Amino acid sequence: MKSLLALLSLVALPVLAAEPTLYGRYEYIALPEIGGEVLKAKMDTGALTASLSAKDIETFTRDGDEWVRFRLATKDASNKVYEHKVARISKIKTRSEEDEDDSETAAPSKRPVVDLELCLGNVKRTVEVNLTDRSSFNYPLLIGAKALREFGAAVNPARRFTADKPDC
Repeated sequence: MKSLLALLSLVALPVLAAEPTLYGRYEYIALPEIGGEVLKAKMDTGALTASLSAKDIETFTRDGDEWVRFRLATKDASNKVYEHKVARISKIKTRSEEDEDDSETAAPSKRPVVDLELCLGNVKRTVEVNLTDRSSFNYPLLIGAKALREFGAAVNPARRFTADKPDC
C-alpha cells in the first residue's frame, strides 16, 4: 500500500515547463530564408502575430497554391524579390486615432502570412509572419505573442538587445 501511495504522489506532481529565455524589448533577428538579413525587431507582447516590413506585395497562384512575392521594405534593403507560399491570409485590426467625433471603425486589413525561419540568438524557429509595409516604423520586424511562445521567450521591457547577434 505504501508503494502505491508513493507512486500516486509521483503521478500527481506537476510537470515543470522549461523556464522561458528572457529577451529585451528590442533584439536582432536573422532571416535565413530572406538572404540571411539581420533586422532589428521589436518584441511586442501586445501584438498577436509577427509582421515583416515588405513592399510590392503581390499574391499569385502556382501549381494550384497561393504564393506571394515581395521585396523587403527596410533601410538598406536590396531590390531582390522573394517568393513564398502563403500559409493563410490574416485580417488585422488596425488601431485608429482616438477621436470622439469619429464613430466609424477602420476595416481590418488583409495581409498574406508566410511561414518563415527566424533566428534569435542561437535559436531557430519557423513562425507565421504577416507581410505589410512597416517602413514608417522604427523596427522593420515585429515579433508578436505567438512567435514569442515559439521561442519560449519572456520580454523584459527595460532591457534591449540582450541576445547575442543571431548565430543559427
